[in-house]
Formats: sequence, structure tokens, C-alpha cells
Amino acid sequence: MDIESLWNKAIKETEIHWQRLEYLATFQPTRISYILLSKSDISPEDTVVRKGSIEVLQPVIIVPPDYPIFEGFNFKEDIGLESDSVRAFLYMRGIKLPSLKYYNKTFTLDVWEMPITDALAKIKNDLYRREDTKTGLIVGPNDVWQFSLLIYVASLIDRSFEHDLKRIWEKNSQE
Repeated sequence: MDIESLWNKAIKETEIHWQRLEYLATFQPTRISYILLSKSDISPEDTVVRKGSIEVLQPVIIVPPDYPIFEGFNFKEDIGLESDSVRAFLYMRGIKLPSLKYYNKTFTLDVWEMPITDALAKIKNDLYRREDTKTGLIVGPNDVWQFSLLIYVASLIDRSFEHDLKRIWEKNSQE
């Protein structure tokens, strides 16, 4: 599959079911915890559960001229794409993630022997019970899980935009 088809698949099939409530930090790194659920490629009745975090270094609105740097997303290993191709593809489509470093670290990768709807309900219930406001819960295709994570990060950046502008304004007013 070409990169356009892979991206369109991720856009169409990615769902954010539980979103981090806090804004991203304006002037320091933010660690974004996530749980990403996907249907197993081997057995569609099973669910692949990825738990990890993405560290976004200083996700401020003021963007340096460089491309974003993706580490730990395994584009080359998993889907045969160079990071430069992914950056250029996103840029050409007007998708502008702040040009900083995004470090993905997957802590666990499990396969649960249950349908994705049951896994989703179980994890949602656990997040609700623990009153977890920092972990995102995303459902996306297993073959392009990286794009699903980027879609989630982009949604958080978009939600933080107004807050970041206010913080930047306040900081500049104090100087």
C-alpha cells in the first residue's frame, strides 16, 4: 500500500475514546501516555493492546523551520517508509505538527483473546474507575498504528492551541 492509502486508512479508522484532559505544557516537554487498541492481523477476534507514551518536546506554537523528528515510531521497520517520506507527506497535506521531537516508547505489546469492543469497554471502565485523566485510549488499524498515534497527538496540539497562545502572551507581557 502507498503512503496515501495508509494515511487515509488511519484517518478513516482511528477513533479517540478517552482523551488526556490536561493541556500540553507550553514551555517544557510533555509525556503523553496512551493505550492503543487494534484488531489482530492474525485473528480478527483478538485485540492487540499497545501501552506506551510519547514525549513531545516543548510543543509550543512557535515552530522552527525544521521538520518534526519521530523516534520510536518504527516507520521503516513496520511499513517500509522512511521518516523523511512521512514528514514530507504530512507537510504536503497541510498537516503541521510542531517541528520538534516526538519520542514514542511502547512499554507493552499484548494480544488479548477478546473482541476489540470488549477490550475497549474493559479499559474504559478501568480508566474511569481510576479517574485517569492523563492516558489516551485510541482504536486504530494495527498496520498503521503510528499514524493513529500521530492523529491523537495532533488532536491534543489542536486542543492546546488557545491555551498555548495565552501562555506565550502572558510570558511575553512579563518580560
